[in-house]
Amino acid sequence: MASSSLFPSSSSLSFSLSSFSNSRDLFPCVPNSVALRKAISYPIIEAKERTRRENRIALHARVRKKVNGTTERPRLCVYRSNKHMYVQVIDDTKMHTLASASTVQKPVSEEVDYSSGPTIEVAKKVGEAIAKSCLEKGITKVVFDRGGFRYHGRVEALANAAREHGLVF
Repeated sequence: MASSSLFPSSSSLSFSLSSFSNSRDLFPCVPNSVALRKAISYPIIEAKERTRRENRIALHARVRKKVNGTTERPRLCVYRSNKHMYVQVIDDTKMHTLASASTVQKPVSEEVDYSSGPTIEVAKKVGEAIAKSCLEKGITKVVFDRGGFRYHGRVEALANAAREHGLVF
């Protein structure tokens, strides 16, 4: 008799099994795979991939913690894009640009044809131009800031050309 008190008799159930068309109706807490996919929206997980530009800016920020231009040794900052190269000599204590050179300026752009973008030869011309500009203003020693770019190719050619024409770094 103890078992009859735990389990109700079939006559006391208020429904019949024939009223359910499938097992999903009978067991609503266990959905089938189609209903599960429609009912549950999974979060879209995407990798937080940073762009090359964001990586370069973060690297430049880390380098700038260590490289600082003073009045005695200003900072020679390099920026290269796909079309042009820019170089500035900056005194960080006064926040002044002391000298600059780029492929946009006429003296450099007239010397070399760089229709496909700046090459190593163009970078050498920019390095030569910044060295001449600095020497005219009495600047001989600088701190080289590669701007987050690898010291390779155009950046290296610019630095070597500036060294060859009198800048010390």
